[in-house]
Amino acid sequence: MEKPNLIYCYDAYCGWCYGFSPVMKKIAADFNNRLYIEVLSGGMMIGESKMPIEKIGPYIQSAYKRVEDITGIKFGEDFLWHTANPDKSDWVMNSEKPAIALCIFKEYHPEQQLDFAGDLQYALNYEGRDLDDDESYRHLIEKYHLPAEEFYSKLKAGDYKEKAYYEFALCKQLSVDSFPQVLLQMNETKFFLIAKGFTDYEDVKARIENILGETTAANSQ
Repeated sequence: MEKPNLIYCYDAYCGWCYGFSPVMKKIAADFNNRLYIEVLSGGMMIGESKMPIEKIGPYIQSAYKRVEDITGIKFGEDFLWHTANPDKSDWVMNSEKPAIALCIFKEYHPEQQLDFAGDLQYALNYEGRDLDDDESYRHLIEKYHLPAEEFYSKLKAGDYKEKAYYEFALCKQLSVDSFPQVLLQMNETKFFLIAKGFTDYEDVKARIENILGETTAANSQ
């Protein structure tokens, strides 16, 4: 490995990951020259775990304020309408499509994968876009100058679905069972847990600095 790999395991439908997004962006800016940043989708809501908003809306409605209070993030009125009126919404919370979209995006702009993951969460949690709807990706295709026809063709292609499910499996292999989670990979076999659940920027930064510093000191002896 040329540079250590900071692995961010997240899910597009994870509210705490939405709140953690600004922390990760600051960390990425701080360690831009020292770490490679990789975002993995965790598959929090797939198969039997995918859920109509009708079922999960009341829970989100009671929990989102805590995320706002602790992280400082704001949920948008257009998103909250769906959680407050679940009987009038046809949303299904399904992690599959945004995970496939991220896999496609990585092929075009791997260095911006963290930005794209953050944009997916903003599109859902602030702008109230349905990430299970193909059209919800149109504005991001334009923002990142992606070839629209090619993107939509890949969104329906089986091999990109396989890539997404490979990421879900990789998160499990890394013993990630909740989101957000951040791991620092120093080599093929050495991983350090940096954050499990929402963690303050200062703590994340200090933990990374400590590990990088200890590794540099050990290598120079």
